[in-house]
Amino acid sequence: MAGSGIVPGTGRIGLRFHSLAGFLLTALVITTFYYLSGDSTGPILEDETKSKNSSPSCNLFSGKWVYDNKSYPLYKEGECSFMADDFACEKFGRKEFKYQHWRWQPHDCDLPRFNATALLNRLRGKRLVFVGDSLNKNQWISMVCLLESSIPPSLKSNTWKGSLITFEAFEYNATIDFYWEPLLVESNCDDPVSHHVLDRIVRIEAIEKHARHWTDADILVFDSFMWWLQPEMTLLWGSFESSDAIYKKVGKRLRVYEMALRTWSDWLDIHINRTNTKLFFMSLSPYHKMAEDWGSSSGQNCYNETEPISEEGYWGSSTDRGMMSMAEAAIRELEGRGLKVQYLNITQLSDYRKDAHPSIYRRHWEAPSKKQLADPRSYSDCVHWCLPGVPDVWNQILYAYVMFDEFHAKLE
Repeated sequence: MAGSGIVPGTGRIGLRFHSLAGFLLTALVITTFYYLSGDSTGPILEDETKSKNSSPSCNLFSGKWVYDNKSYPLYKEGECSFMADDFACEKFGRKEFKYQHWRWQPHDCDLPRFNATALLNRLRGKRLVFVGDSLNKNQWISMVCLLESSIPPSLKSNTWKGSLITFEAFEYNATIDFYWEPLLVESNCDDPVSHHVLDRIVRIEAIEKHARHWTDADILVFDSFMWWLQPEMTLLWGSFESSDAIYKKVGKRLRVYEMALRTWSDWLDIHINRTNTKLFFMSLSPYHKMAEDWGSSSGQNCYNETEPISEEGYWGSSTDRGMMSMAEAAIRELEGRGLKVQYLNITQLSDYRKDAHPSIYRRHWEAPSKKQLADPRSYSDCVHWCLPGVPDVWNQILYAYVMFDEFHAKLE
């Protein structure tokens, strides 16, 4: 048998081998240990979708975009019956479709290809809820488009009730919901249709009115960044209906955002079932309004852009890393309380994609003026994303975490 002892003069533990078999067995144990103790920054990809290039764990957020017109897009815009006009770029006149064919390639592994049937089986009898603003709705519609082709028309439905939109797959007894709550806490922007409010009023310590609609979710996916970019907001203590409520206009945007995250964190800490509920927070979705960031002319934006940014490590100047740090700190603090929230850092991979926004190719809820029509850049949407497109990759990453990481047993 193999024995162990202290190697003289080194203070290190050594191994003595009395047979070749013993040496090989020990080598196998050591190799297996190091294989299983890899970096835990990404989900472990152990499935029939794992390729020879996949590592036991890898960072899914570090990589590059690769043009792939054979296997992408994963669905067709016109075949998704739940497509919203805000993101239907082909329907509204975009003639160039390269934006649909870019595949995200992590550096150290392959991103698992989305398998709608496998995810629906994982969601059987469960509820997945996206909570947030129109970018989270962008991701929710992407998810529904990815799933619905695997469900016969008679076995699916879509209903809208107030701030809640529900997609239901009857055969699986599964629901995939979107809940409109752009600031996470209560505000005067909570109407899912009429919410274009310049003077935003926030009840910074109030969340229960909306959060009660998420309590029974098995998976929650949050986002909240874009609506906090206003330089000033009004904080409200008391109710909107109260005559003695206190209003205070403040300009400390990051501080106010931190306060809202505290309210959100406290609610999760009290109400979330740590055994049964899986939590995700999407990082900031970047926008492309300043073309000088990527070396183009000042005054330009995403309009007429048809190629991703190729400079690896690129960050746009409009990407607010201070806000991202606030969200990351809130998530770390929750982890200290024993509540795991998986932060999906899709910011940089999305920042490369200046080509993938609707620009002018979307439904305009107010017709552009003659002045705007003369300068399409002035009314280009460089915030949201065409579908199929970038949010499909967000959902592929979400899929990887739901299907393959070490916490997936909580959903079973």
